[in-house]
Amino acid sequence: MSGFKLVLFDDDSRAQFLPLAWTKPIADFRIGIFTIREKWELRLKSESTTATVSYLEGFDFPFVPDATKQNLWINSRIVPSGPLAFEVLSLKPNEALLKGSLVVAINNGNSIEKLPLNLKDHLDGDFSVRQCNVPAIVLHRINDLFIHNGQAIVEDFELLKGHSTEKLSNTNIVIGTHPIFIGQNVTAEACTFNTTKGPIYIGDGAEVMEGCNLRGPLAVGSNVVLKMGAKIYGDTTIGPGCKVGGEVSNTIFFGNSNKAHGGFIGNSVIGEWCNLGAATNCSNLKNTYGFVSVWNYALGGIENTGLQFHGIIMGDHAMCGINTMFNTGTVMGLCASVFGSGYQSKFIADFTWGGTEGTTDHHIEKAIKTIERVYERRKLKLSDKEILMLKFVFKQTEKLRI
Repeated sequence: MSGFKLVLFDDDSRAQFLPLAWTKPIADFRIGIFTIREKWELRLKSESTTATVSYLEGFDFPFVPDATKQNLWINSRIVPSGPLAFEVLSLKPNEALLKGSLVVAINNGNSIEKLPLNLKDHLDGDFSVRQCNVPAIVLHRINDLFIHNGQAIVEDFELLKGHSTEKLSNTNIVIGTHPIFIGQNVTAEACTFNTTKGPIYIGDGAEVMEGCNLRGPLAVGSNVVLKMGAKIYGDTTIGPGCKVGGEVSNTIFFGNSNKAHGGFIGNSVIGEWCNLGAATNCSNLKNTYGFVSVWNYALGGIENTGLQFHGIIMGDHAMCGINTMFNTGTVMGLCASVFGSGYQSKFIADFTWGGTEGTTDHHIEKAIKTIERVYERRKLKLSDKEILMLKFVFKQTEKLRI
C-alpha cells in the first residue's frame, strides 16, 4: 500500500493511563528507545496525526486526516514490531485488524471521518475483520510500560540498522556481547557497560559521568546527563533531557525530568518535567512480598495489580523534596508537590501541595508560575495552549482533592 497517513487513536481505555494521559495521547508515551508514535512512523515510514479526547485535540494534538491518502488508524496502545507493522500495512480499505476483541488497526480508506474511540462497538457491517497472527505488546495499564520495557528496547534496536555508531573511549569497560549504540557527541569516561543481558543505547549529546555502572537492556536518550557513580540497572529508559543519579532499576523517565542525586527508584514510570529531591527513595516491594495494590483513576479506587514489584507512577510536573519516602505502589498526580518526613500517601492527587502532615491545593496559578521558571532554565516558554490544558485538568481533578 502506498500513499497513506497514520491516525494514532486512543481507544476508550484512556483512563487506565492517568495521570500520565492527562497531558498527552498514549501515542506519545515512551517505551523502549522511542515513543510509540516514533516507532510507528519509523516502521511505516509515514507521518501521523492523533485521534484522542477532544480537549487534547483542541489544545495541542490536532486531528488532521488526509482525504488524498488512505487513512490507516492504529491503536496507540499497541507497541509496534516488525511483523506487526507488516500485518498493518497489508490491510485493505475498509478492513480491520483485531487481536481477540481488541482493535489493532483499521484501513479507513480516503475517509476523513473521525471514528469513535470505542471502535470495537462499531465494526459490524462497516469493516471486514481479520485476526492478528503475530505477537504484540499491548498496554492495558501504566505498569505495562515498565513490565515490557526491556523487550521494547531490544526490538527498537532493529530501527537503528543503517545508523552509524560512535566508539567508546578505551577508558570504559565493556562486558558482554549484545550491541552498544553510541550517538554523536557522547561523553563517557571510566564507566562500565554490561551488555550480558541486553543492548545499551546512548543518544546524541548524552554525558555519562565517570564511575557510572550501566546494565542492558538500557536506553539513555539525547542530552541526558548520568551523574557520577550512577547505578542504572536493566530494562530502564531515561528519556531526552533528563539528569539522573543514584540507583535506578526497570524504570522509564519520559523526558526532561531530574533525579540528579542519590536514592532508589525501581519498577516505576516518571513523567515529563518531574523533579525528585536528593535521597528520594521509593519502595518497590512490600514487606510481606505480596501483590501490590495501586490507585486506579478509571475505578476511582485501589486495584490489585497482581505484581510483586511496583514502584511509583509520577505524573508530569510532579515534584518531591529531599529525603522523600514513597510507599510501594504510589501514584502521584499531575503538578503534585510533596515534602516532609515519613512515608507519603499511596495516592497523591493531581495539583496537591503538602505532605504527611496534611495537603492543600497546589493552586493553578502557582503551579503555572513554577512550570514557567522550570522551562526558563531550559530556555523554553510555556505556551498558551499548555496553560489552557493545565487549567482544564485542574478543574477535572477538583473532586480528587476534596
